[in-house]
Amino acid sequence: MKGLVNTMSDSILIQNIRAVDQNQDRICDILLKDGIIAKIGSNLSDTADRIINGSGLTAMPGLFDMHVHFRDPGQTHKEDLHTGCAAALAGGVTGVLCMPNTTPAMDSPALVTDFLKRAEAEPVDVHQAGCLSVGLKGEQLADYNALKQAGVTALSDDGRPIPTTEMMEAALAKAKEAGLPVVSHCEDLAIIDGGIINKGAVSEELGVKGMDRLSEDSITERDLQCALKTGAQLHICHVSTRGSTDAVRKAKAAGGNVSCETAPHYFLLTDELLRKRDADYRMNPPLRTQDDVEAIKEGILDGTIDCIITDHAPHAAAEKADFLKAPNGVVGLETSLAATLTAFYHTGLLSLQDIVRLMCDAPRKLLHLPVCTLTEGAFADFILVNLNENWTVQPELLHSKSHNTVFKGMTFTGKVRKTIIHGQICFDADLNA
Repeated sequence: MKGLVNTMSDSILIQNIRAVDQNQDRICDILLKDGIIAKIGSNLSDTADRIINGSGLTAMPGLFDMHVHFRDPGQTHKEDLHTGCAAALAGGVTGVLCMPNTTPAMDSPALVTDFLKRAEAEPVDVHQAGCLSVGLKGEQLADYNALKQAGVTALSDDGRPIPTTEMMEAALAKAKEAGLPVVSHCEDLAIIDGGIINKGAVSEELGVKGMDRLSEDSITERDLQCALKTGAQLHICHVSTRGSTDAVRKAKAAGGNVSCETAPHYFLLTDELLRKRDADYRMNPPLRTQDDVEAIKEGILDGTIDCIITDHAPHAAAEKADFLKAPNGVVGLETSLAATLTAFYHTGLLSLQDIVRLMCDAPRKLLHLPVCTLTEGAFADFILVNLNENWTVQPELLHSKSHNTVFKGMTFTGKVRKTIIHGQICFDADLNA
């Protein structure tokens, strides 16, 4: 695939680069040897197998997306492990957490072990969430200890909520005992009742059934109360409404071990786009109103929202062709950093260090994984970004097997030029030229 490489240089010297992580923002040189950052400083005179002129570029830790769907196993006509990782590399994402709603669902140690074993062949740090309930059916809790032993990093029934308060409390208590965070998809299916876009003026104008925000808000509130009661670690998926954001803010103030995420489309776009009757603009939860967009931005700026993810959800073009019947979901791995830089960094709302916190450090910390830093002795896992490069999203150029992007035709500022993992250049945008 274009831009995907695996250079075997023993050493790389990157000169005159802006290096940004949570502890620094400076111009320096970075020397990579044997997969680690051997030296970082000014005017390094060391020789290297390859020298990169970093002028005009910024080095920052690789992103971690803690909410992706690689559709592997069972739905690999949409995406697979390799193409999902290719999309991640092109977007500067060096680590991911895959959701368990595969076919079959990730409710058994054997399935988890097989997937993670295959993932070892990919340069991306791939993690897997195990099912909260057997088969994602919400009837019987899965064996969390066995799933943890097989290698899962978190637990989720993403795509479906746990159906009752009692069962959610039991799941959280059991997850706490196993030492695993719960990643919760908050949606009342009875309220949704076949809705396909946000319930409001646009759904009424189009004459289609809407998805009431109460669906998200009510289950978010329920699950947060369960977390406060049990003391378990709870992470709320893809918040999209003012109500959900407010609920998380209150639960944090009450001392809950809770966190949440959102995706770029929820702080950049509204349901006005659905007037196009194009299923590429349909996802779950749906695009909401301008007031919700403002609430999501406020949540990011005040720290209520902990991290920015994509909910990367590929679907084949034929599946997305029918506006009314298409499955929900959009791809996002290759656009998330650019969208966030455009919305927050280039508007002066957030610093680059803030974006590192939201997209690199916080997801890893929430999953109890080590963060990536630009320090001597650390693994050389980082990306080189041209912060000022303008580019237009062209779906046909995406590395994902599916091209259902909500950002098609949009122009962003900020482009990943190289993705480096363990000292090897695994994606090089210059090869696309």
